[in-house]
Amino acid sequence: MLDPVSEVKSIAVLTSGGDSPGMNAAVRAVVRSAAATKIQVHAVYRGYQGLIDGDFKEFGTHDVSNIIQRGGTILKSARSQEFRTKEGRAKAAANLKELGIDALVVIGGDGTFTGSNFLAKEHGINVVGIPATIDNDIIGTDETIGYDTALNTAIEAIDKIRDTADAHDRMFLVEVMGRDAGFIALETSIATGAEIALLPEELTNIEEVKNLLKNMLQEQKRSSLVVVAEGDETGGALHLAEKIHDDFSQYDVRVCILGHIQRGGSPSARDRVLASRLGAAAVRVLTEGHSEIMVGIVNNALKITPMRVAVSKKKNLDYSLVQLAQLLR
Repeated sequence: MLDPVSEVKSIAVLTSGGDSPGMNAAVRAVVRSAAATKIQVHAVYRGYQGLIDGDFKEFGTHDVSNIIQRGGTILKSARSQEFRTKEGRAKAAANLKELGIDALVVIGGDGTFTGSNFLAKEHGINVVGIPATIDNDIIGTDETIGYDTALNTAIEAIDKIRDTADAHDRMFLVEVMGRDAGFIALETSIATGAEIALLPEELTNIEEVKNLLKNMLQEQKRSSLVVVAEGDETGGALHLAEKIHDDFSQYDVRVCILGHIQRGGSPSARDRVLASRLGAAAVRVLTEGHSEIMVGIVNNALKITPMRVAVSKKKNLDYSLVQLAQLLR
């Protein structure tokens, strides 16, 4: 743990892992909050690889002007195999210490937090994490930065798919992101009135899916919409289409994979505000002496979660929403 306020003179900030809308808003909040308390900020480009390569730039408030509305991350991101080694992490830590940096703010998901945990344990680097991932799968916060934007992007796309499905009496299997977590698929299915949602957290019974679809078609529904998380055990929408093809060969079954459009675009108001709150909170908790923690928002209040807990526990779906989706199908 850091000593309070007077010990924090300089911090670094990076974004890592998959990009998510709102990362720039978080960077902006970190930089401007630090500037307000006379703390020097070094931005690190290309995540942990940039930390190893010494790709740093001192940032002031002018460097984060006009970025709050931008998607992606101005600091870039990269997958670093070198950082997975002790030698790579030693280089990263040496670069931080050479610049006299007292603490590191990392913006990303569980992989990002796992990396920062190693830095803290092996080299005594003070770290604070800001949860930013469209998957919304980090415990200790009601929502992660980027989730709301990705959710609304998926909803907007599926609303348009529903229009063409109705016009041609088609069955659409729509794949959304969520390799290990079904948050996007679940809430998207409710918001778009999908008939079925297939989630990584639940075992998928193909025969049950077939029966549900047959019953819906017998009820003379003009179209059917199935939302599939990419990590569902069926193997995603394309594999699901193969498994049900013989039973529905008389129908026009189409597959649509939304893919990376869910990562892009300008962040929603909700994500901009969340990112701003968490960025400012990260700086504040550092000045209060905290380290090896993640900041989140639970029930509209700041929550601090130990980093080791954030990376070791899985966030569960709200199963009342699963029941709601089934009730309203």
